[in-house]
Amino acid sequence: MEKLAGYVEHIIYRNADNGYTVFNLVSGEEEVTCVGVFSALAEGENIEASGEYTEHPAYGRQFKVERFEEKMPEDEEAIERYLGSGAIKGVGLALAARIVRRFKDDTFRIIEEEPERLSEVKGISERKAMEIAHQVNEKRDLRQAMIFLQQYGITMNLAVKVYQEYGQEVYGIIRENPYRLADDIEGVGFRTADEIAARVGIRMDSDFRVRSGILYVLQQAAGEGHTYLPQEELTRRGGQLLGVDGAQIEKQYMDLAIERKVMLKKSPEGQTQVYAASFYFMEANTAAMLKRLNVDYDEPDDAVEERIRTIEKQTGMELDERQRTAVREAVRKGLLVITGGPGTGKTTTINTIIKYFELTGLDIFLAAPTGRAAKRMSETTGFPARTVHRMLELSGGVEGSAGFERNENNPLETDVIIVDEMSMVDISLMHSLLKAVAVGTRLILVGDENQLPSVGPGSVLRDIIRSHVCNVVMLTKIFRQASTSDIIVNAHKINRGEEVALDNKSMDFFFLKRYDADVIINVVLQLIYQKLPRFVDATPYDIQVLTPMRKGLLGVERLNRILQRYLNPPEERKAEREHGEVIFREGDKVMQIRNNYQIPWEIRTKLGMTVEKGTGIFNGDMGIIRQINDFAEAMTVEFDEGRMVDYPYKLLDELELAYAITIHKSQGSEYPAVVIPLLSGPSMLLNRNLLYTAVTRARRCVTLVGNDGTFGQMIRNVSQQRRYSGLCERLQES
Repeated sequence: MEKLAGYVEHIIYRNADNGYTVFNLVSGEEEVTCVGVFSALAEGENIEASGEYTEHPAYGRQFKVERFEEKMPEDEEAIERYLGSGAIKGVGLALAARIVRRFKDDTFRIIEEEPERLSEVKGISERKAMEIAHQVNEKRDLRQAMIFLQQYGITMNLAVKVYQEYGQEVYGIIRENPYRLADDIEGVGFRTADEIAARVGIRMDSDFRVRSGILYVLQQAAGEGHTYLPQEELTRRGGQLLGVDGAQIEKQYMDLAIERKVMLKKSPEGQTQVYAASFYFMEANTAAMLKRLNVDYDEPDDAVEERIRTIEKQTGMELDERQRTAVREAVRKGLLVITGGPGTGKTTTINTIIKYFELTGLDIFLAAPTGRAAKRMSETTGFPARTVHRMLELSGGVEGSAGFERNENNPLETDVIIVDEMSMVDISLMHSLLKAVAVGTRLILVGDENQLPSVGPGSVLRDIIRSHVCNVVMLTKIFRQASTSDIIVNAHKINRGEEVALDNKSMDFFFLKRYDADVIINVVLQLIYQKLPRFVDATPYDIQVLTPMRKGLLGVERLNRILQRYLNPPEERKAEREHGEVIFREGDKVMQIRNNYQIPWEIRTKLGMTVEKGTGIFNGDMGIIRQINDFAEAMTVEFDEGRMVDYPYKLLDELELAYAITIHKSQGSEYPAVVIPLLSGPSMLLNRNLLYTAVTRARRCVTLVGNDGTFGQMIRNVSQQRRYSGLCERLQES
């Protein structure tokens, strides 16, 4: 690692959010362009930097700074240059020269120890003298704090955040309880705080450490979909994480509850449930709001039946008794859940409900959790639908803390709200939605409880149905037009655990038996590239490969590398960007893998004029890379509805290739054809629920390629990871 010493002549670029800085450093006779993350660097400052020279494709030779140390100016010229650089507000070149002329190389000692003497210089009042001293000392304090924090392995970027949060208290906090960082500073988790604590020398069984570890385990459990953990499970996981015995963990539960950081609840079976407080209140408030919406409307039977018959005549549709019940309940109840599998008439029922309320002059909003699901809802109803986020008027924010303009103080102004694909809605989004629904607005929730649960925590649709507190209509009849589709017939067989014929006599459901991973991949490529596009009248990009897992011979990561090579091979005219182990290429199919509520998008005309703007791209949204621009260090991706997003290279962690995606990521989407490679894997993962979800993603054709034995095992395997959620119990509580 090389070293450079000199002074900062000019700051070319600085990112105020993360401290990334490009500047010119004068080192002896040489002027060097440096890049790196800096806390409070100012022109005129003297530094010693360690790093290495790199060659930027656009900007040439640069010195990449890994770490640095700020040096106090030692001679009069350096002191004058620093004070006159603009680093100290109110001190320009002329005033800096007068100060140094008066005090010479004793200037910094005067500023720190006898600041009132600065008023001896023409143009400096006593008040201004104290302001100058305050600024110099503040920068000195920051510099010392940076050095202190970096000795504990804290990066410069994080050190700035820590100092901004705690100021001069930082020394005591780091030495006594660094776990406070995990509570107070965004982006700092338990693992980071624990590494700092180990360097400080804090004991493994410290109360601070154990409490922070408990909250961390609950946070990790939320990532698995749980809103709480049974106490025994939490104690076991905590012990594994912290390396302490269960008694040391359990004695902290009551203290955390007193601090209202966790909530302890008894289940009907007498088991203690430990919630992170935020999730408990979300569930409790969600239950209360659902009950408030569950009001009755006085609608005469004759009038309701007459309108249903009128709609049947107008549309030529004849509803079965369950569908008619759903329409009647939608009219008479403030809250209704409609559930059923594919082909059971959910869309026909929704369309009838929409037409009924249109006849009575009521305003209707349609929504779904994802852009793809909302688009499909619009296509099947002929009525505009939006994502739930857009309906609630997202106002930006980091993941997990987005704000919505629509809430209890500014509710949605409509008479009826219908939300489709409810199996994808987690407890957080449900809570936000209900806050924006005023009593007197009808809320109709539609979904299939046999689909995989939401990616986020909670099991909202299933808990509402199983609570038996709300009005639920279950559609079970497979209609004649749907019964001709083996996709739908076989999906219901899978759901009931029945054997599925794999004789390939179907027109839309095929199983190609292969038992070697590379052979399976070759068949998948032939299907996507040659056979299926003509069969379903779609492009290879429209055909989606769905696989149960991320890793392994048939996992997402390996499949995407191979599929990219064949479907979008490298060409001289296609720009590329390597990021980690992934090569992004213009023309690639990609997916957003986490919610980004702040990122801006635009819809543009062919001439590049912006016609609509908005913010927010969400987990599961898919698009095509249209441009990679190394000069701008940005990648442009086109998502559904022509939304163009410019991703700075630092955000490329939010994207991954999407020629193949996991079945979990396909929730709420529908494709002309899906190809499902199956070989082997963990039994907990390869279950009936997963297979049912994969098959029901296809509109015209499902092709499974692989081991028929694994297919049969999945149908028989009803075990799936238990999801701990308490909304059902909160609803049943009086």
